[in-house]
Amino acid sequence: MTETKINYMGPAPEALLPAPKAPAFWRKLPLGFALVVLLPTIIALIYNLLIASPIYVSEAKFVVRSPGQHQPSSFGVALQGVGLSSGANDSFAVHDYITSRDGLKDVRRTQDVAAIIGRPDADFLSRYPSFGAAQTEEGLYKGFRRFVTVGYDSATGISTLRVRAFRPNDAYAINNALLIASEQLINRLNERSATDLVADAARTQNEARQALQSAQAQLAAFRNRQGYIDPTLSARESSELIGGLLANIAQLKAERDQLQSEAPASPQLDSLNGRIAAYERQVVSERAKIAGSANSLAPSVGTYEQLVLAQEIADRQLVQATAAVVTARDDARRQNLYLERIVSPHIPDEPALPRRWFAVFTVFASALLVYALGWLVLAGVREHRQS
Repeated sequence: MTETKINYMGPAPEALLPAPKAPAFWRKLPLGFALVVLLPTIIALIYNLLIASPIYVSEAKFVVRSPGQHQPSSFGVALQGVGLSSGANDSFAVHDYITSRDGLKDVRRTQDVAAIIGRPDADFLSRYPSFGAAQTEEGLYKGFRRFVTVGYDSATGISTLRVRAFRPNDAYAINNALLIASEQLINRLNERSATDLVADAARTQNEARQALQSAQAQLAAFRNRQGYIDPTLSARESSELIGGLLANIAQLKAERDQLQSEAPASPQLDSLNGRIAAYERQVVSERAKIAGSANSLAPSVGTYEQLVLAQEIADRQLVQATAAVVTARDDARRQNLYLERIVSPHIPDEPALPRRWFAVFTVFASALLVYALGWLVLAGVREHRQS
């Protein structure tokens, strides 16, 4: 057998060696860039293009106003901006109701909200209950708020209600149910306001009637106690009587003076003097009845006038209270607030969400910004250590 002899000829020429393989593109990327930027972008791409369910949006517009409410002036619009508009307050009350537990409870009377926002064909992150969440009443309320949004335009006073759902008819049904429930809320507020207004007016009327009855009773007791109906009339009669007596006294004195000058010894002088004295005593007595003693008419007249004034005031208050009751009942028959639909809810014919490529781009841009900020921070730290 012949032996094979191998002779070493030196290193092989470079031209005869196999060319080295270029590293893959992804191996050239920094690990931080791959984790911070590429990985979230790939996850967002997979979710938005392959997993995310289409979402339909039904929109409605409405205003809450009173029958006498007019378009505000420029100054009124400025006041609306600082929260001084009653119409805005009424709209915000409806907004709070729409996104409240009471609003959800009223909608659930006609719509199966849990089934609508928890469709089994929807993706696990969007539907109720979301991934890893428990199926509770609180969870249902939070899920409901994710699907319902309401906004307000202060310039026009128009509110916009948007409802999202995984099916077009579901979005329309919940939107329409929320508007119906809001109209019922407005009706309840009107009814409660009218009831309170009429009750307050009736209460004021009863108080005025009781005050009038009390004033009449006090006046009747005063008349029974004094023994006459009108002390001012008695005082007037006494004054007229005193005036007549004084006129008679003056006439008798004139006759006496004339007789005394013509016949000083006439026996008629004594008769005239007696009549004059009697008239004067009667004048003193009548004056004492009017004033000057505890039993005179002067205090009674003052008390009587106060009682009459109190009765007149109570009577006017009763008339005003009765008119207020009539006005309150008229206002109760009218609707003080009402919800007017500007744009009724519609059945969407194509999904509005998600905006898939926009969502992917947003994730990519945000991750790239975070990576750039982190790279700048690390570069600054390294430069600081080297210096």
